Amino acid sequence: MRVVTFGEIMLRLATPGYLRFNQTDSLTATFGGGEANVAVSLANFGIPVGFVTRLPKNDIAQSCVMDLRKYGVGVDQIVYGGDRLGIYFLETGAVSRGSKVVYDRAHSAISEIKSGMIDWDKVFEGVNWFHWTGITPAISQGAADVCLEAIQKANEKGITVSCDLNYRKNLWNYGKKAGEVMPALVAGTDVILGNEEDAEKVLGIKPEGVDVTGGHVEAAAYESVSKQIMAKFPRCKKVITTLRGSINANHNSWSGVLWDGKTLFEAPTYQITDIVDRVGGGDSFMGGLIYGLLTYTGDDQKALNFAVAASCLKHTIYGDYNQVTVDEVEKLMGGDASGRVAR
Repeated sequence: MRVVTFGEIMLRLATPGYLRFNQTDSLTATFGGGEANVAVSLANFGIPVGFVTRLPKNDIAQSCVMDLRKYGVGVDQIVYGGDRLGIYFLETGAVSRGSKVVYDRAHSAISEIKSGMIDWDKVFEGVNWFHWTGITPAISQGAADVCLEAIQKANEKGITVSCDLNYRKNLWNYGKKAGEVMPALVAGTDVILGNEEDAEKVLGIKPEGVDVTGGHVEAAAYESVSKQIMAKFPRCKKVITTLRGSINANHNSWSGVLWDGKTLFEAPTYQITDIVDRVGGGDSFMGGLIYGLLTYTGDDQKALNFAVAASCLKHTIYGDYNQVTVDEVEKLMGGDASGRVAR
């Protein structure tokens, strides 16, 4: 089995510790991006995976490729062109002060990608799973066109397609709204991850007959949204929602639900205190989910539990990537949250 993900990877420049942008004279450089984060998770779990993107021909992009290769992610289908790698700046929040992200990704190499630049027949040789996110079609019309091109080719070849709806309102600025672009892409998708806001902003779907104004969303709301997504997009076989409760910047509750068309599966809830880094939490969930669905065939409950436990552990890892093993995830799934030293 082999998975391919497609999207933008960026240089991440973060303030040390909990310093604010105006307090620091240095920034820690790593790399990250939704689909690349999923690829690294899968590689760590032992799944053969490749990441497809467009990068400029310069030393920073080469460092990025070397970083991905270090984690075991296939980079042989990356295409080159354009002038720059996108950048995002991160200021990590604490307690009641939330984290801040500043994007500098205009005119990045992938934002100028065009249909026909990627040979999807070649990319999909021996592949049985393709993953994309709603961030990619938000970057530019060209990126949206290439994403649709990939989904349609994957559909032709019988490859399972998954997506994280990932609505980012600040990225949709090239003249199109998410609701105009995303439905055509979602129509070719088998496994959909998103929350109730994503469903409303991207697909125009709201919970029916359920009051969600009180701040606590009942399971019935997720079932309602999931049923409507499946009705609107009949190719979809599973709808998954992550459940994050933000007590403060350092303490979140974390769980998830999965609807398979008949049953609503609910995962255990973890209390994540003293968060190290929550960026990439949703991507680590998706990586865990894909691993679980590929590995625990026919056991959606176990697949969901693996995704939640994997992403719970991600919150203890600095950087965008989830660098944990299957054994560590299964240990937490089994109830061992002690954090004791392994000798």
